[in-house]
Amino acid sequence: MNKKLVAVGLLGLSLAAGSADARTGGVKLGVLNCNIAPGVGLIVGSSKNVSCTFINQSGRTERYHGSIGKIGLDLGVTGRGRAAWIVFAPGNVGRSSLSGTYVGGQASASVIVGLGANVLVGGFKNNINLQPISVQGQTGLNIAVGVASLNLRAG
Repeated sequence: MNKKLVAVGLLGLSLAAGSADARTGGVKLGVLNCNIAPGVGLIVGSSKNVSCTFINQSGRTERYHGSIGKIGLDLGVTGRGRAAWIVFAPGNVGRSSLSGTYVGGQASASVIVGLGANVLVGGFKNNINLQPISVQGQTGLNIAVGVASLNLRAG
């Protein structure tokens, strides 16, 4: 049973990672690193608090907080997690421009230690693209496939 869960999760993970938006030809602005609070999957979705730090290409740091949610299959319990994205936009943007809502495909699976990935688009005028640097790391017993949303507020 555990092998089947991992296999389904990895299949979904490869689908989410492979769905990168072809419009990523923008300027690399920096890296967004987020700490994700522990939580419980509620079959059709979940929501967890996030605390994020954006480091732009010149080394300036901005702090964000908000939530990351999933709609779709989401079963199980996860501990604290981390996710990191490379941030792209059509050109340079001002301070706090990452504030907003991002959506995209998501897949993850955990059996003690797990992996996940999500490609997200949104933010300032829906022009900011978040591409995973690496897969999301988490602990717990969980499987999730569906649509992810990330809501960020400066501060």
